[in-house]
Amino acid sequence: MFRWLSAALVGFAFVGAQAQVKIDKVDPPNWWASMPKPMLLVYGEGLAQAQFTLSDPALRIERVVPSANGHYAQLWLSTSPTHPETVAITASGASGKAEKSYRFDEKKPDSAGFAGFHSNDVMYLIMTDRFADGDLKNDGEHANADVSSADAKAELAKSRGWHGGDLRGVQQHIDYLQKLGVTTVWTTPVYENHGPMSYHGYGATDMYRVDEHYGSLEDLQILVATLHQHHMKYVLDTVPNHVGPANPWLNDPPAPDWFHGTKADHEEAESDFTALINPHASERERRATLQGWFANALPDLNTTSPAVAQYLRQNAIWWVEKTSADGLRIDTYPYVERSFWHDFHATLREIFPHLTTVGETFSADPVFTSSYAGGVTRVGPDTGLDTPFDFPTYFAVREVFLKGKPMGKLNDVLSYDNLFPHPERLPMFIGNHDTSRFREEAPSEAAMRLAQAYVFTTRGMPQLYSGDEIAMRGKDDPDNRRDFPGGFPASTATAFTAKGRNEEQQRMFAFTSELAHLHTSEPALACGAEQILESDDNTLVYFRDTARAANPDACGTAKGAAKMLVVLHRGAAEKRTVPIDSTWMMGCKLGKPLMGNAASYAKIVGAQQDDMELSLAADEVLLIPCE
Repeated sequence: MFRWLSAALVGFAFVGAQAQVKIDKVDPPNWWASMPKPMLLVYGEGLAQAQFTLSDPALRIERVVPSANGHYAQLWLSTSPTHPETVAITASGASGKAEKSYRFDEKKPDSAGFAGFHSNDVMYLIMTDRFADGDLKNDGEHANADVSSADAKAELAKSRGWHGGDLRGVQQHIDYLQKLGVTTVWTTPVYENHGPMSYHGYGATDMYRVDEHYGSLEDLQILVATLHQHHMKYVLDTVPNHVGPANPWLNDPPAPDWFHGTKADHEEAESDFTALINPHASERERRATLQGWFANALPDLNTTSPAVAQYLRQNAIWWVEKTSADGLRIDTYPYVERSFWHDFHATLREIFPHLTTVGETFSADPVFTSSYAGGVTRVGPDTGLDTPFDFPTYFAVREVFLKGKPMGKLNDVLSYDNLFPHPERLPMFIGNHDTSRFREEAPSEAAMRLAQAYVFTTRGMPQLYSGDEIAMRGKDDPDNRRDFPGGFPASTATAFTAKGRNEEQQRMFAFTSELAHLHTSEPALACGAEQILESDDNTLVYFRDTARAANPDACGTAKGAAKMLVVLHRGAAEKRTVPIDSTWMMGCKLGKPLMGNAASYAKIVGAQQDDMELSLAADEVLLIPCE
């Protein structure tokens, strides 16, 4: 038996040594002069014993780490060139030699993009496959069918199929977004997502290719350039936590420790984040969250591996530089170790000092959510994140306006703002692609209007999910991802024009658009600090003031009011008096309302001018500038 095993091993070694040396591809596909030194992941055959050289001797290879089967080799370079150049990567072995050219390009100037998003922006989330079909030839399961084909129609009929939306479709409706008041567009990931039901983009099969269903890298670059020409911004969605179940790495990883676990032996990701902020929790309690496979199906990348961490940092840099993106939305943020995020952001800041990042921290707990904001070190290293999404406010908004909880619950969430170094950066929203549609659960159109008004007038940056501006309906995933009306040839009506909208769609569009334009044009709403004047079961009264803004620069170039009174009132018409002594409103001279019923008003009254009399119409949103 031992003689047979020995012979088999010798035979295996002989076959491996004789494999023809090939270089099929390199990740990243290119790099840039004067960028941080890269690690090149070479794909091919016969690489296990190959010797690697670069045609430029100044670019020394510090370390080569091949995979045991010879399918990969990590080339850790000592530096990047100081000037753009094309070099030859040569792999030489006993069975031959292979060569591949590799380009170091010139880095773009800061003026090309990379501007970041801020509280004065309005962000709009687009699930690319469900927004608009701009290229009618890349539809169907494999992106090679005409929109009228049986293949495309079969996919369109599936709730989790590829429906045909693409990057050209987004680019073709930029004018619609501008009319709505959007300043920043966030699209779901553009990675290649080969495999069934991967229309959403979160199951990458190649992290350096744009999926054919969405179009090409050139389509993405044109979209971003067009947005910039319209003085708008673009946010890339990136997923360092995991890849898709159809990723070739799953059966042939570049290194033994590329993933946490294997397809046959892994943990399921735990979504109870308690242990992540508990200083007394053991690593065992954190392991399922940090190492488990999301949804028990998406292979979890081992971000503690130096090679994986380097690969993912470079991947983010590559996409930002290639597209001139202004920011990153980062998926499944708490499922990755804080130390990875610390280094990830330090590298990004070095190259793109104005780029901003927002992380998905799906939790109603402000203590947990704030722990991932940049500058917070109470539970571990500073992650460097510009801001998490404001999920605590999202949950409170739904409790208040969908379930009738007291309006004061919104004030309760704001009371935790001192846990965030920059609460003014928090993106506010009433729903996204992972939640049921707000209008589906709203008891009335008025409830949705009030919820939307809060998102656009409280501190932070409003974020819309495509379709919420027209009161789209939909239950949980996948029903919350219906096609945008008018974006597809099969649409019976279009919501891209006022003429094509029904009455409710038009009312909600007009209301949301008004709020969006007010948010970006009025400094008080764009960046003003916030003080609550009164909150109870059905009324919330607050004041915004730029003189107390944490970041006045975020006000942008808006020339409107520096101070603003905001009143949200639910239910029947009523009158009330609100004391304003010892508040920011003292000495305020109220101007003409910017929004509100003609019968509603606010007056400063009392001998000391220390009370405010309010007369409010039913389900009122009242905005009044203050001098």
